[in-house]
Amino acid sequence: MDETAALKKTPLHALHLSLGARMVPFAGYDMPVQYPLGVMKEHLQTRTSAGLFDVSHMGQVIIRAKSGKFEDAALALESIVPVDILGLPEARQRYGFFTDENGGILDDLMITHIDDYLFVVVNAACKDADFAHLEKHLGDRCEIMPLEDRALVALQGPRAVSVLAELWADVAAMKFMDARHCRLHDVSCVVSRSGYSGEDGFEISIPGKYAEDIANRLLEHPDVQPIGLGARDSLRLEAGLCLYGNDIDTTTSPIEAGLEWAIQKARRNAGARAGGFPGASRILAELQDGTTRRRVGLKPEGKAPVRDHAKLYADDQGKDEIGEVTSGGFGPSVEGPVAMGYVPPSHAAVGTRIYAEVRGRYLPVTVSALPFITPTYKR
Repeated sequence: MDETAALKKTPLHALHLSLGARMVPFAGYDMPVQYPLGVMKEHLQTRTSAGLFDVSHMGQVIIRAKSGKFEDAALALESIVPVDILGLPEARQRYGFFTDENGGILDDLMITHIDDYLFVVVNAACKDADFAHLEKHLGDRCEIMPLEDRALVALQGPRAVSVLAELWADVAAMKFMDARHCRLHDVSCVVSRSGYSGEDGFEISIPGKYAEDIANRLLEHPDVQPIGLGARDSLRLEAGLCLYGNDIDTTTSPIEAGLEWAIQKARRNAGARAGGFPGASRILAELQDGTTRRRVGLKPEGKAPVRDHAKLYADDQGKDEIGEVTSGGFGPSVEGPVAMGYVPPSHAAVGTRIYAEVRGRYLPVTVSALPFITPTYKR
């Protein structure tokens, strides 16, 4: 069977082709990596105006308690995530992650409290395993309802709010991580003020059959351009955001990854509902005592990018290996190469000079604060 024919297609696939996108396999889908504008200009378009991303390959699922009570759904989900779900106000969203018994990260996800249920978005490559994980651990208490007929788009950038407000004026009043039911182009959608670019913006869940109409309506605006996976990756890297499978996976704990901010007080030691999630003993101990490595930002000297899997050394002779780059590339907004990786706490302080192996040479890199750009989220 032809590999391309075997790939899944999002509801916007035909639109991507009509816009001249270069398509590539990604997480089992045929996805646009770039459009005729090119990755560099798409990146800068998102930073200065507005870009529209198709993220329909990601998994969308509703979790509703069989009792009908939100509290029961929240407590059920808390049994597999180290996040305060019970305290999540209605119409608000929170970042979280599934952990395993060893304290590793199975996937990261966005969790939204809507009415009496939870609306969860998970990564495309993990979604089948995630749905099975939810069913296994929550199925006796909750209905797990994957939304196979939905599209998901992200409108990101400083002009995103003014563009979307032309379809729904109330969007301007939303704050970062707010979520609302709304009607766009007379279609019932769920909009959250969130995204993966470091810019202000929105993610919009749309019934699949209406996705192309709404996407076209947004693209008709002179401030909006379609943006592919290439710019999505450079945008999130500049914003210091993790990519599952690169920067986080089952070999990394949330504390090693610098994600302790996502574990609220209620789930920590002495909290109202401390522990009770997979890997709690390790994760709570690391919160208290620290870890043997930490995710850090890295700025290579010069213009040459340092790519994923490059080894990191304390010395310029490659004798003292201390870590590895997990994401790396060129940052168009930073106008230079940027990267992230893991190093011991002894080498994690901002300003520390270490070395990356690139084609047999040991190039100097400096540990940098994350993110590399100043996010523009509307707090």
